[in-house]
Amino acid sequence: MVRTQVRLTGEQAQRLKVLAQEERASLAKLVRRAVEGYLQEKGNGGFAQRAERALAVVGRFTSGLRDMSQEHDRYLMGEDRLGRLP
Repeated sequence: MVRTQVRLTGEQAQRLKVLAQEERASLAKLVRRAVEGYLQEKGNGGFAQRAERALAVVGRFTSGLRDMSQEHDRYLMGEDRLGRLP
């Protein structure tokens, strides 16, 4: 690991201390976790690029079900056409 210094506002430091106590983790661990999340977000192209990729597949596939757009929640729950769960 590489040692570095980061300047935080008083409020940021206090909020991190509270989270660290709640999670029983060190401040350093929380900062590393936040940095890793940021790097992964940037590595995945950020929200805008992920949304663009998701929208690019809209309409490219078919379920074969004529009422999917209205009944998607029921199908996601695994209910059959009579409302019964498997």
